Amino acid sequence: MADCFPYTPDRKKQQIWIEGICYTSRDFSSDSFPLPEKYRETFRELRDFLREWFNDSPCLSVQTSGSTGIPQHLSVPKEQMMQSARMTCSFLNLHPGDTALLCMPLKYIGAKMMVVRALIAGLNLIVRPASGHPLSEMAMPIDFAAMVPLQVYNSLQVPGEKGQLEKIKILIIGGSAIDLSLEEKLSCLPNRIYSTYGMTETLSHIALRQLNGPERDLAYTPFPSVKITTDEEGCIQIDAPSISGNVIQTHDIGEILPDNRFLVKGRKDNVINSGGIKIQIETVERIVAGLLSSPFAITSVPDPKLGEQLVLLTSNKEEVHQLEKEIKNALPAYYYPRQIIQVESIPSAGNGKINRYECKEIALRKCGYKL
Repeated sequence: MADCFPYTPDRKKQQIWIEGICYTSRDFSSDSFPLPEKYRETFRELRDFLREWFNDSPCLSVQTSGSTGIPQHLSVPKEQMMQSARMTCSFLNLHPGDTALLCMPLKYIGAKMMVVRALIAGLNLIVRPASGHPLSEMAMPIDFAAMVPLQVYNSLQVPGEKGQLEKIKILIIGGSAIDLSLEEKLSCLPNRIYSTYGMTETLSHIALRQLNGPERDLAYTPFPSVKITTDEEGCIQIDAPSISGNVIQTHDIGEILPDNRFLVKGRKDNVINSGGIKIQIETVERIVAGLLSSPFAITSVPDPKLGEQLVLLTSNKEEVHQLEKEIKNALPAYYYPRQIIQVESIPSAGNGKINRYECKEIALRKCGYKL
């Protein structure tokens, strides 16, 4: 792996640039790391993570998103996190001194890896609280940023934030799927914007898909050392020796192209068998996304005749009758939700993903099933 930056595998000798100031491991073993009043809690979380990074343990704990079940804590080797950071920084051609925006919750792998990339590649970490509008107080130019789709969507709604978003040289978007309407808005922006593919177990992403410009693509390009295959059910398997000693089995249904690029069609967990027809939740949601501007989710409940029936949860306050009419005109008959349930909000896993587990519980409860 060819690096365009100095790489120091010895964590005790690593240094990190934060807001233009260089810190070493000694700064985090004492109380010398400053906690500015304005972003005190965010800097405290960063300090605590770096203390854990620089301690003697070869591993640290990361939390899964919990989008399909109860969140879990995994112990991952720091060496593998460094290898993952090297792959990203090399692939994107990042250089020492490039500014990198940290604006996601540090309990998740995506934010932790932004910090590790800064450590590995000598990036200057710019720190902002994890919020829906991370660019609201941003004036300086940013070379590299990672956000979830909701943060990107919100930024596009405010002219000043949209202008700042367009100035980010390289933007990666992960944490949840990017719907077609958002992707279309991003397709004409002047910077380099990527959708990421990965999960906590892969220590953030192992493949990228460009969303705009002449290299815009529907397929993901894995990093050079990563090989993608599928099992007998069509689910993606990831062989990434530098970050895992085992082949990682996913629940994502994919299609491998001849050049090792791959398409992601949805999750095996999100297949609903209704009347013998297998329906991918993500396919229905992509169509419904063109009709609803408010948050929504597709889930299912048992049905005595069909086996399962589709249910639409929506925070839209319009008359359900009108909504039913619009959706019925847009969807094939077997994709049509048998029930539309209005809710105050769509459950989120906290990192932009829909909490499918809670959506299912809401649908079951609203439809009269005992949990």
